[in-house]
Amino acid sequence: MEMLSVALPKGRLGEKVYSLFEKAGYDCPSIKEVNRKLIFENPEKGVRFFWVKPSDVAIYVERGAADIGVAGKDILLEYRPDVYELLDLRTGKCRMAVAAKSGFKDDTRKTLRVATKFSNIALSYYSSKGRDIDIIHLNGSIELAPILGLSDVIVDIVETGATLKENDLTVVEEIVPISARFIANKSSFKFKGKVIEELVCALRSFTEEKL
Repeated sequence: MEMLSVALPKGRLGEKVYSLFEKAGYDCPSIKEVNRKLIFENPEKGVRFFWVKPSDVAIYVERGAADIGVAGKDILLEYRPDVYELLDLRTGKCRMAVAAKSGFKDDTRKTLRVATKFSNIALSYYSSKGRDIDIIHLNGSIELAPILGLSDVIVDIVETGATLKENDLTVVEEIVPISARFIANKSSFKFKGKVIEELVCALRSFTEEKL
């Protein structure tokens, strides 16, 4: 049987995604054992799983170290990897949004200062609006930027909005909905297309339940 290598994002999203694979009949019991293994195989089902940092999944798939993987739409929009996006798994749902201090009014005469770790998403969003911006690239605690006057707004992922609310920030614009996407390496899809499509079909029936 042809073995499919699957890159899964570490953390809560990856666990949700693995349970979808399990329901679809592509399980690997050893993945639930407490050990330090990095790769988990089930030759009978023809799958090999490994956990990687969520932002690295697309790199493993694009470069062919994994045939398929699951990455957030935010990663695909930000890094634009050369992969096939085959299915919206309808899990890990959130949104990419612009947030600012309560009562914020955009003064279009000035360059808008935008703090974010999603520089490409912010740039393409504001360029589509013809808005002149100054990107301040940060890697964490983005919410601090407008509070301390470093930026006017932030562009970030919003799930419940609780963190924003606690810090007197509010969503002022929504950019795009985000969810987990099933992606494939282009070469793998060419040579293992039948096996990959069978997996996509099996997963699709469980994602449709989420509609």
